[in-house]
Amino acid sequence: MIKKILIIELLIILIYLPVSAQTSQQDLKREVTLYNPYKPSLPEVKKRSFLPDINDTAKVRPDFRYDIRTNPFTPVYTISPIKAATLLPDPLPKLYKSYINLGLGNYLTPLAELSITNERSKKGALGFYARHFSTNGKVKLQNDKNVFAGYMDNDASLFGKKFFRQNFIEGSVDFNQKIRYAYGYDTTITDYDPIKKDIRMGYNNIGTKISFASLTLDSSNFSYDFDFNYDFFFNTRQMYMHNAGFTGMMSKTYKGFYVGSGINYDYFKLPGTISNNPKYILSLSPFIKKNTPQWNFKVGFEVLFDYNMTTTPETHIYPDILFGFNIVPSYISFFTGLNGKLEKNEPKRIINENPFLITDGTLFKLPNTSHALIVNAGLKGNTGIGGNYIVGASYSFINNMLFYSNLTFPDPLFTSEYGNHFIPLTDDVELLKIYGEINGVINKQLSYAGKANWYKYTLTNNDYPWNKPLWDGQIVVKYNLRDKIIAGVELTGTGKRKLIASTYDLLLPPTSAVSDMPVHFNLNMSAEYRFTKILSFWLKFNNITYNRYYEWAYYPSKSFFCMLGFTYSL
Repeated sequence: MIKKILIIELLIILIYLPVSAQTSQQDLKREVTLYNPYKPSLPEVKKRSFLPDINDTAKVRPDFRYDIRTNPFTPVYTISPIKAATLLPDPLPKLYKSYINLGLGNYLTPLAELSITNERSKKGALGFYARHFSTNGKVKLQNDKNVFAGYMDNDASLFGKKFFRQNFIEGSVDFNQKIRYAYGYDTTITDYDPIKKDIRMGYNNIGTKISFASLTLDSSNFSYDFDFNYDFFFNTRQMYMHNAGFTGMMSKTYKGFYVGSGINYDYFKLPGTISNNPKYILSLSPFIKKNTPQWNFKVGFEVLFDYNMTTTPETHIYPDILFGFNIVPSYISFFTGLNGKLEKNEPKRIINENPFLITDGTLFKLPNTSHALIVNAGLKGNTGIGGNYIVGASYSFINNMLFYSNLTFPDPLFTSEYGNHFIPLTDDVELLKIYGEINGVINKQLSYAGKANWYKYTLTNNDYPWNKPLWDGQIVVKYNLRDKIIAGVELTGTGKRKLIASTYDLLLPPTSAVSDMPVHFNLNMSAEYRFTKILSFWLKFNNITYNRYYEWAYYPSKSFFCMLGFTYSL
């Protein structure tokens, strides 16, 4: 309310103020004379403008000095023990004490296999193994006769192993039996019709082996391996051989080099009906070698004495020189070597090559084959796609290389031969071999492997390398679906060969019949279905191409072969 009154009074004063001023001005009288009207104007002025200069002419030169004085710094630390890491091994798969494998195929072919062992143990192992395989089929000869072409293999072994702190000892008692039937013969002989017991050929071997070896895992420690063996091989009551042998190997690292030596002795005792002179082989083979990430080498030799029913033993000195280096580590490595060896032509090995030698004791009197010098070189390494490879070539000088010829001697006054038995042929050979191998993985399920060899023989006495192919090869593809379904396909090939059959007659000079064997391809397949971990079923097909094959002259092989069976673990 007070504010309103003040405002009103102020307005009244302002209204009356000009009235009083006008009254006072009327009392003043002045005269003003105007000559010109007022015209405002501005004089002209020159303007000056300039931009500021951004260049700084002032210079500042810092001037300072410093010194470095080093003082050792010793941090305070405390040592606290670290608990050792615990390394847990991968779980080991369960081992079963035994398994049985049974199968049956065409040509009335049974298969039985049994294996019994103890479970996994740090103290040792003990087991038994037995196998039977036989076939009873017939094949057709060139005269259209069906002849019995069966065979039988029996194997049994009782073995054991005992572990000690730094070494172990193991041994076995073995029995091997092979029965073959000399079913092939010269079909131009019309009055020959043998029965099974007349062409049956049985070979038996009973042997034992004891080994004592070190368990050292460090190459700087002294390591050794000693083997003792005894075998009694017999064909008939009059045809037998005792063989006792010893093999030893000792080695140790010395001043960065791995040095050692091997020793071997084999003694053969024959009956007086074959030979009154025993046979033995004695050899000593010292060596020194060294391996580095970039290169490796081995230098050694073998001195060998071969006394094989001769008046004096033959002395052989074989070099043992190897050298290799990495061109591209892990992928390309070069290797070369200069060595030799003696191939023991003892009955156990020969019957696996040709079980049809004549039955006059020739099997026990074969000379040993000496590879006097072998020059070898090549490349090997990793393919880079999950596999490995090796390619190379070798040139060998071989003495007493064995070949075989069918023997026909149709003379009723002597022991007649009809081409179903063989005689050995020996020759000095120079052999050029070019070879290659490769394997790898295509994906998680597929894997492959392949190899091929090419041969060139230069012989001294024979015209051809009898029964030796000019080349051979193999391709294998395997399929594995989560270890549940396992299958494989195998293709093998054999180049051309020449076979020889010799005919002897008292009234005529000896003659030889040479036959050419063409290139042979063989396709095999196999499959296995693992129903459970202890039960599986398998199936095999051999010679799917139905291609007739002659292993020896007059000896045709069986055609398509099929076999199925199962495996059960206990």
